[in-house]
Amino acid sequence: QVQLVESGGGLVQPGGSLRLSCTASGRIFDVSVMGWYRQAPGKGRELVASITSDGTTNYADSVKGRFTISGDNAKTAVYLQMDSLKAEDTAVYFCRVVRMTGFAYWGQGTQVTVSS
Repeated sequence: QVQLVESGGGLVQPGGSLRLSCTASGRIFDVSVMGWYRQAPGKGRELVASITSDGTTNYADSVKGRFTISGDNAKTAVYLQMDSLKAEDTAVYFCRVVRMTGFAYWGQGTQVTVSS
């Protein structure tokens, strides 16, 4: 069973940057879309950014201009560069990979805390 492994979370001051990485333990050949979600305490999980297999990206309004998603289909890896971080970006971040069949894999989550 393929697993998604995330890394790159941590504690950062407001205005700082972090880069999240998500890599599959095995190659997934029929990826449709990869993305990052987040869940803050007491809130539901929300889409942060996504990238399709042909490179089309989509961002939540709250992160446009600050976050950049990129992907490597050959490695089944997805990255999230987060700049100009704000306190409201604090959340657990999850990566998700969806196959053409609709089956979705989720990562275990990585904590991002923005605080001075």
